[in-house]
Amino acid sequence: MNICIGLLAGFFGGITGGGGGIMSIPLMVAFLKLDQHAAHGTSLVALVFTGLAGAVTYALNGSVDLAASILIAATAVATARSGAHFAHSLPEWKLKRAFGGYLLIVSALMLLKPYLGMPQMLTAGAARTIILLMTGTVAGFTSGMMGVGGGAFMIPAMVLLAGFDQHVAQGTSLLVMVPAGGMGAYTHWRLGNVRTSILPGIIAGVLAGTWLGGTFAHVLSDTILRAIFAVLLTWTGIRYLRTGPPPTGSRAECRSSPDSRAGETSCFKH
Repeated sequence: MNICIGLLAGFFGGITGGGGGIMSIPLMVAFLKLDQHAAHGTSLVALVFTGLAGAVTYALNGSVDLAASILIAATAVATARSGAHFAHSLPEWKLKRAFGGYLLIVSALMLLKPYLGMPQMLTAGAARTIILLMTGTVAGFTSGMMGVGGGAFMIPAMVLLAGFDQHVAQGTSLLVMVPAGGMGAYTHWRLGNVRTSILPGIIAGVLAGTWLGGTFAHVLSDTILRAIFAVLLTWTGIRYLRTGPPPTGSRAECRSSPDSRAGETSCFKH
């Protein structure tokens, strides 16, 4: 099951240029019975390998802007840590709702992609640098909080605001996921939100799935692929948004982390 989840996540990431977390997280919660926080943290570890495998593939085809990736990663690495801490501070049901909302936004962007072909802002110099730094700031926080790569924000921002070619934007996004996802994964691990026992299977599946996704993307039309994934994400997002707080009087949710002082835990009353 671990390998299958990794395959699906890597396949999705290879097709879209994303990290695959929006596929792996619901699957880990549903089939591996991980709590939401553990799914986010574990997803980020796997995401590093998705980004690495995908970035190498795109780079071999000349579709990675190294200078831009350094600028975006500079701020993304800093905010990924904050995003991970913020996710850890939320009760599980609130984190599920936030993730559900994120899935619906991503699915809407996938469906609207053909209609977002507005004139690109051909920015250069300082303006372009500022746009890339701001892109990294938002994408990094989103990655750390949601356990995803942040490509859903990075790619449109690079294409529409900085004038990037679509393929270069996807390749650059994948490269940024390696350091940004690594920081988020490390922070979640320090907070006790990573299940290392399932990582070997997940990572093996991710590496194979990323290659398959990149290959399969050239077989089906872009329209069909977007429609399939948008339906899946919408259905999953609605289910997550319907998550409510535990019944009144239920026990508080408590979690501890390896960094906690003796006897110190994080508890949330619902």
